[in-house]
Amino acid sequence: MQNISENSGSIVAPRHLAIIMDGNGRWAKNREKPRVSGHREGAKAVRRVITACAQLGVQELTLFAFSSENWKRPSLEVNALMTLFVESIKRESSSLKENGIRTKIVGDISRFSPTLQEQIHKVEQLTADCSLMNLNIAANYGGRWDILQACKQLTEKCMEGQLAVDDLTEADLSQVLSVSKDVDLMIRTGGEKRISNFLMWQAAYAELYFSNTLWPDYDKEDLLEAFAFFNGRERRFGMTSAQVQNKEVKDAN
Repeated sequence: MQNISENSGSIVAPRHLAIIMDGNGRWAKNREKPRVSGHREGAKAVRRVITACAQLGVQELTLFAFSSENWKRPSLEVNALMTLFVESIKRESSSLKENGIRTKIVGDISRFSPTLQEQIHKVEQLTADCSLMNLNIAANYGGRWDILQACKQLTEKCMEGQLAVDDLTEADLSQVLSVSKDVDLMIRTGGEKRISNFLMWQAAYAELYFSNTLWPDYDKEDLLEAFAFFNGRERRFGMTSAQVQNKEVKDAN
């Protein structure tokens, strides 16, 4: 973890932050606007939050942009989202590169249009050498799909003799997931209290924070509130509180 020094006292940023960006549609409905206007405002919030996370010391940020279940939405909204996705990648690619944000789109991109797939490959190649922060955009992503595709990869390796079934470990599976690092803090905006099939393996020991703020309104102050919550949690990972405290003393020495 890294200490946040910018207007935040002694708050510590999570290494890996995951966010379920919820509330775009309700934001638009509250203003009697079409849902796509909420998604466009949500894209502005994405930019704000990426910038804030990079400033505050987050090492890896994973944003849930489009789930594998979102294809069920009205075709007009889905098409608008795909168009917005292409526009956003084109517009932000240079800025991501300039600010050292290594960007990866995680999920099954094969269902996307050739144009979108091309933009995805371009931004990933452009930012491949960046090292300030890793940004994962989960698109056409589902946690169960992620675990299943990882199992298929491991099965193939076992059949080819690269791995022995009896020797497989949790670390082996983690390495072939779309996102390999465990999540420290998962935020969901918009007031709902569920993880909706997002990073199910990686979030096994994540702290969960549910914000009532609709995503288009989400900003740095909301982020700092979530980080303050995170700092107030004792992360035991199966140990007792006394064991955690003793470990912290030993690590400090």
